[in-house]
Amino acid sequence: MTGHNWLGSTRRLAPVRAAALAAVIGGSLTLAACSSNLPKDMQPLSYATVSQLEKRGFSKEDPILVRIYKQESELEVWKKSSKDGKFRKFKTYDICKWSGQLGPKKQEGDRQAPEGFYTVSPAQMNPKSSYYLSFNIGYPNAYDRSLNRTGTHLMVHGACSSAGCYAMADEQIGEIYALAREAFDAGQTAFQVQAYPFRMTPENLALNADNENMSFWRMLKDGNDHFEVTGQQPRVGVCDRRYVFDATADNLDPNGPCPAIEVPEQIQVAVAEKQAKDKAEETVILAKLERKKQADEQAVMIASAQPATPTATAPVAFSSGGASGRLGILGRLNPFGGAPAPQDLTPAAPAATGTVQPDGTLPLPPERPEVASNAEEAIALAVVKKRWSPPLPMLGYLPTRLR
Repeated sequence: MTGHNWLGSTRRLAPVRAAALAAVIGGSLTLAACSSNLPKDMQPLSYATVSQLEKRGFSKEDPILVRIYKQESELEVWKKSSKDGKFRKFKTYDICKWSGQLGPKKQEGDRQAPEGFYTVSPAQMNPKSSYYLSFNIGYPNAYDRSLNRTGTHLMVHGACSSAGCYAMADEQIGEIYALAREAFDAGQTAFQVQAYPFRMTPENLALNADNENMSFWRMLKDGNDHFEVTGQQPRVGVCDRRYVFDATADNLDPNGPCPAIEVPEQIQVAVAEKQAKDKAEETVILAKLERKKQADEQAVMIASAQPATPTATAPVAFSSGGASGRLGILGRLNPFGGAPAPQDLTPAAPAATGTVQPDGTLPLPPERPEVASNAEEAIALAVVKKRWSPPLPMLGYLPTRLR
């Protein structure tokens, strides 16, 4: 039996493989060239993004949902799985900039980025945006209008510049825009945007417990909890100027009283359990924060009650015109030492009792010119009446007239 010539076969296949590889490369280059000629709103998802979708069990056509967190500066895209019909997080994007502070937008020009539940349809996608690409999130919604809130053109857009919007890097908004486009092309009629001040955790709620917007944020947390326990986009309604979620009632009046709100029992029970658990954790965190606050206040009180004591002894101060024990003839400095000047019998000035100066010294006592004058006169008289006799070893240095 003749053996197979593998080496020859490999050599014969080499040109075929090379041709196939060239075709693949050529096709890729052609596709890249075609993509580069497409308008930015029609750019396809990258191969890496499509692979990532497939790895997570999604397709590019699956419906999307967007969640925004101001404090964390993050935007999440969630995809609805075709397997079980639940939304799961696909990818998190950094928000380049958002303007204003934590809290809802209330009026035109306040430079606040909106918070709440909004709906985006294909008509709100803007391929001609001055900020690369954008979509209008739909502010004001029914809830905002019930409170007479105003504002226009509140977007998620590119160019990393914000005046009341959520700004992304161009590459990021390009991918988000493409994900929405693919979902719309596959039949999704609108996607929901959930814009929160922060992640609705017990810790964040405890840390912001004193914020004036807390009642509004707890209302948003209710919608957050409905989404997280069901994995479904919550049905959002507005009545009595507040959000209601997954209510079975239709035709709610945003400005009128709420009818009896009925929520499917399974959802109601699951949400209640989650909220009870979160509230218990929040209570524990609040107690810890309060204990820390009291300890900090007590430490400040103790520190402020301790008296300030000087650390150095104040030096003795003399009047610049007074006599010293080394004063020579007629008030000149005696280089040889000698007896101290005669003590003046005039009562001494009272000791300084002023406040310690910043440099640690006591204030100088008031000058007594009469004391200084009397002391100098006493020295002069003593020299005239009696020859001054210095120590013998120093006689050679005395003027002749005093020897």
